[in-house]
Amino acid sequence: MKETEGERVHDPVIFQNSLDGIDMKNNIVATYYMSDRLPGVDFIDHYKLIESIAIEGSTGSWQRVEEESDEVRRMLSGKLVGYFEIPESDEFTKSAVIQLAFPINAWHDNVPMMLLSIAGNCFAYSQKIRLLDVAFPENMVKNFIGPKFGVEGTRKLLGISDRPLSLHIIKPKMGMTPKQTGDQVYQTAIGGADMAKDDEMTSDTYNNDFRDRLKYVMDAVNRAEKKTGKRLIYFCSITDEVSKLHDKAREAVELGANGLLITYSVGLSAIREVTSDPDINIPVMVHNSHMIAAINAISWPVFTKLLRLCGADQTLTPTYWSSIPMVSLEEGLRCQHVAQAPFFGFNKMWSMPAAGTYPGLAPILMSEYGRDIIIPSGGGMLGHPDGYTAGAQAWQQAIASVMEGVPLAEYARRPENKALRRALEKWGYLERPTTPWLRVAPKFHPKPFKLGED
Repeated sequence: MKETEGERVHDPVIFQNSLDGIDMKNNIVATYYMSDRLPGVDFIDHYKLIESIAIEGSTGSWQRVEEESDEVRRMLSGKLVGYFEIPESDEFTKSAVIQLAFPINAWHDNVPMMLLSIAGNCFAYSQKIRLLDVAFPENMVKNFIGPKFGVEGTRKLLGISDRPLSLHIIKPKMGMTPKQTGDQVYQTAIGGADMAKDDEMTSDTYNNDFRDRLKYVMDAVNRAEKKTGKRLIYFCSITDEVSKLHDKAREAVELGANGLLITYSVGLSAIREVTSDPDINIPVMVHNSHMIAAINAISWPVFTKLLRLCGADQTLTPTYWSSIPMVSLEEGLRCQHVAQAPFFGFNKMWSMPAAGTYPGLAPILMSEYGRDIIIPSGGGMLGHPDGYTAGAQAWQQAIASVMEGVPLAEYARRPENKALRRALEKWGYLERPTTPWLRVAPKFHPKPFKLGED
């Protein structure tokens, strides 16, 4: 169907829809923020721009051709289901939050094709556009299994029921021999670390093949278990070309791995292939450093949802209190919310507030994220003045102080908590700022006091 004189300015097939009226079982709904400015132009038709985004993410291009009929558009095109204008003081700027629905019968459960619809050509059209959220439909999600272990399954493996988990990030990122790696893990394991992981940059180098590294580290895990009675989970880095990744994961399992580390750079489909293999029955952690490049275009909670959908058991998330606070406080916390919110019956996924963490942050992180978090630490564990074992002990003591409701500094003064005391002396600790009561003057804020004795 070609455009003819007298047609509607905005195609009703694209625009005459609402969130209430679409088939939520068969449409994915993507929510965007978009803002566009044309200096000197006091008429901006935002809907024509949105029409281009909806069409470019589905059936068409800048020029409609005869074969792109109304039926094709009804069946396959993106459709506007929500437009919420944001008032602007600048008359040359138009900003809004919009929601586009894309029917899944265009690609079913094909993740790469889905990403082309919701996170493809749209970024070429609006001057400032960010994908804020994605709502997945039931008839797509039923083809996914989500995290095999997640929060509860991992707790069962470790025998730890209700506290946060500490994780040793092996450093340096690359260059250590397999024996050096195993020796480092042994030292943190006997100090109480619950988990250890390769750095995301660790790969097969001239002096460190994953097979040899896995052998030495798992030997260290076994020796530490004999000494402490506690078995650490080691996430072995297997990131590689897609053609090698699955076989590498299977081989790691055969060699005795009890955890795998994959980076987001391999792609969601590659991650999904590994996590959905029933023979790979160990937790899979996904490292997200490759996602940083897309922060301005895609919100971190969207990535978190995608990783949960594709089967990650754990993933690192940004925190405002880290050495690199990449997103706002609220966006970082939202990652944990969507990782553990009800989601088609999937297991909850671990959130891992990361980057530059040290024991003095335990009270803040636990107050914000609760107990179902993994706290990863590299330099903040290995940089302890009394060594690696003391660094792992300091984290366990910091977590225990919060679990027992004892202020961190007070807990550190106890003689048995020397490791925590020494960590606080080196790195200190933070007290989380509080937001005053809203909408009323400070003089009306409640002030606690003690009642006198009768």
